[in-house]
Amino acid sequence: MKRFGESLQRIVPYAAGLFVLVLLRSTGLAQTVDLVIYDLITSQRPAESGQDTPITLIGIKESDIQRFGWPIDDGLFCKAFDTLNNNGVSVIGFDIYRDKGVGDQQQCLRDRFRERSNIVSIFNIAADIGPVPSTPAERQSYNDLSLDADGILRRDLVHVTGQDEATVSFPLRVMELATGDRSLREAMDGGLHQDAWLSANGGGYHNNIDAGLGMQRLLRFREPWSYRLYSLAQLLDGEIPPAEINNQIVLIGSTAASLRDLFTVPYSRFRREEEVFQISGVEIHANRIATLLDQRNSSLTAGWIMPGWGNLLLVILSCGSGLLLGETVPSMRKSVLAVGLVSLGLASGLGILLWNHIWVGIAMPITGLLSLSGAALIHRGGMSQKHSQQIRQLLGQTTSPAVAKQLWDQRHELLSNGRFEGRQLPITALFTDIVAFTSVSERMNPSELMDWLNRSMSICVPAVTKRGGMVNKFTGDGMLAVFGVPVVGDQSREAQAALEAAAEIKLGLEALNQELEQEEKPQIRIRVGIHSGDALVGSMGCQDRIEYAVIGDAVNCASRLESLDKGRHNGVIRVLLSSNTIDLLSEDFRRSLHLNHWGSIQVKGRNQPLDVNELSLDNAPAAAPANEP
Repeated sequence: MKRFGESLQRIVPYAAGLFVLVLLRSTGLAQTVDLVIYDLITSQRPAESGQDTPITLIGIKESDIQRFGWPIDDGLFCKAFDTLNNNGVSVIGFDIYRDKGVGDQQQCLRDRFRERSNIVSIFNIAADIGPVPSTPAERQSYNDLSLDADGILRRDLVHVTGQDEATVSFPLRVMELATGDRSLREAMDGGLHQDAWLSANGGGYHNNIDAGLGMQRLLRFREPWSYRLYSLAQLLDGEIPPAEINNQIVLIGSTAASLRDLFTVPYSRFRREEEVFQISGVEIHANRIATLLDQRNSSLTAGWIMPGWGNLLLVILSCGSGLLLGETVPSMRKSVLAVGLVSLGLASGLGILLWNHIWVGIAMPITGLLSLSGAALIHRGGMSQKHSQQIRQLLGQTTSPAVAKQLWDQRHELLSNGRFEGRQLPITALFTDIVAFTSVSERMNPSELMDWLNRSMSICVPAVTKRGGMVNKFTGDGMLAVFGVPVVGDQSREAQAALEAAAEIKLGLEALNQELEQEEKPQIRIRVGIHSGDALVGSMGCQDRIEYAVIGDAVNCASRLESLDKGRHNGVIRVLLSSNTIDLLSEDFRRSLHLNHWGSIQVKGRNQPLDVNELSLDNAPAAAPANEP
């Protein structure tokens, strides 16, 4: 069960990261983000002017509707066609539905479409609207446009292969009549023309376009409203200079808002206007024709669309990069910084590609990088927290939790190559030993003896650790406690904490002995030695076993004081301390002590004698715990 929980902790962050990716794609949010980015780049990218093209627009404006009414009489269009042809126009593209005639001169309009070889009529496949009657098939064309799900026009349906002669797109038909060149359509029909064609999952699209609906590419826009534009009234009144339309492609279509032949385009999202920014259908067709002319003249940067498999590969690579950055960079802070920089670089790079008409899905790779690196960092942080808790717990078993935390917080300064560097620190050592342990052990079985020992240690250890001390080691029936490590503290407070710990141990033992007496078990009496001085501290051992060692004269002296004159012991506890410790105590605390001076005593293994005092705890209550560091 524990292993299952650990495995679950590893899996959950990554499963959550992948779930974010699936959710982003399945809900269409990824496509929405990609399209917004596409619109932003398109609106900010410099666009050429329509003035530089051989295209002139005759727009039916609101003023034309007020003057001529709507629908406009066929006879007026006949007059418009004659005026244009008399001024030497190249091609007339008639972007107005007139499958049903208007007025008394309907035959006139039909005759113009039948007889004039430079006039193109439109029909609409989706709306089932036919062309102007009598128009030959070679001058018919469909003007269907492909809107995205958000209602924005971004795509150009250039051509549908395998159709009859009449089923040719309006811009392609106009371009062919203007240039006399059908090679582009022939190449597309033969599958020989390579272009940045859209697919179901190409670029930023995610299964949200009809990939089977002909050959589609992204629309190229000239600067909005930059084409030469005249009204129908200006044309009929002879107010257009002949030079402005001579040898021009002239498109006639509605521009009046009331006729609703307006389209929302990528520019619309980022243009702050009082009304919704829209472009007329006739200008949309002008852009499409201009692109075909640029392509024919080899002045068009074709660009490229990342296919679906390429987008998938990029997402996989981004996820892998996120995992590597999240898992392998040594420092989590550096890992977060690296993820941020790589994400920014990836987003910038993909944005630059889009600026240059190379469209690669952006939302999914960036999300994959961030979500998987985030999952790795969460997993790594969880593991780090777990390790931290383990270390704190491990240290907290022998030292104050507050000191353990302080040690963890300063681990970078204290640790070197996974070890605590050796340092010399001023400490106060407290050494304990149980009186007559050998004889007691002979009367108890191992289980009873261990329980008896642990009950005493359950009193001694908390008395030390809650005052900021560290139980450095257990010595069978005793322990070595140290105050002042591993983080340097106030020496006076540490010395006082050692004496207070001894007082608390006394009270605890007295209560414990009452329980033991009722259980008819041996009483516990303890000898304590306390000494203050310098000690060498740091990691000691080899790769297989390393422990935090505290060695030196201070520890030796505490041990010698504990074992000094063992027969001289009254009561449940005997505490011997050196003058080194007494000298560190504050004057007020020192006056509160009851000391029995034993004199200067030479202890084993030390040249200099120790000035020894016995601390009387018979009338001294245990002091409150010292504030932990």
